[in-house]
Amino acid sequence: MDIVRRTRSERVKAAARGLGFDAVGIAAAGPADPDERFARWLEAGYAAGMAYMARTADARRDPRRLVPGARSVVVVAQSYFHPDARPAPPLRISRYCQGDDYHRLLKKRVRRLRRALLDIEPTAGAAPTVDTSPVLERYWAHRAGIAWTGKSTMAISRRLGTYTFLGCVITTLDLEPDSPHRDYCGSCTRCLDACPTDAFVAPRTVDARRCITYWNVEHRAPYPPQAPDLHGWVAGCDVCQEVCPWNKFARPTVEPRWQPRRGLDQPSPEVWTDPARDDELTDIVKGTALQRTGSPHLRRSARRILGLDDR
Repeated sequence: MDIVRRTRSERVKAAARGLGFDAVGIAAAGPADPDERFARWLEAGYAAGMAYMARTADARRDPRRLVPGARSVVVVAQSYFHPDARPAPPLRISRYCQGDDYHRLLKKRVRRLRRALLDIEPTAGAAPTVDTSPVLERYWAHRAGIAWTGKSTMAISRRLGTYTFLGCVITTLDLEPDSPHRDYCGSCTRCLDACPTDAFVAPRTVDARRCITYWNVEHRAPYPPQAPDLHGWVAGCDVCQEVCPWNKFARPTVEPRWQPRRGLDQPSPEVWTDPARDDELTDIVKGTALQRTGSPHLRRSARRILGLDDR
């Protein structure tokens, strides 16, 4: 039986590498919140206005709720780091959303990995997931041995750094699991110290109510008085990643569709703040992860940063 599991696992991993993933690992399916960290995070109100986190909490805590009888979680990672994607003032765009929408491309590849898995065992149950799915993918990256959850809450790889997208295939197929990843943060607290809004209430615990990315991406209504200073970030925030020592090993992406788009690498204050140029801004973000956020809120953020209004 061990030989069968090992052979299957090797075939799944080979398929993942053949699809272009930079890392792949396998974990045994089971509870994903054994220490109830996620449950306590929700109870503390740290999810801010992301009510969907609580609605899908049960599925996030155990992938077997998504795939009954699941025995394995295959986890993949792909670098999106591009040396030319250097967020610069006055308006800064996080690296992850400077190229084409990663959800679309990543979903396609994870679905292909699912098909490869079903080629091995056609009767297996298998569900492909990305970060829009109710899965604690960073926990599974740790369990599958491809990353650990840093003090910034980011998944950190010794070979890839933090600039990675994660995907999973939850399956009933019995595969040989890898050993969980060691934590290599050590005594370093650069990410915690660098956060301009003090969003980290403790190592590996972020309060979204203080997090810039929550406000400029997830929160799409007018800014309330308690919203923090955006510190130039009109979409996302990379500060905790920019200071992480492990990103000296960041591997440049080989995916051309994640190269910085014109208009996102150096956002024009005129285009991003003038309502009369909404068509231009809409065209710039079309097909990117920022299309979901929408040009009205992106413009509101840009105007807030440049002091053109207080909402």
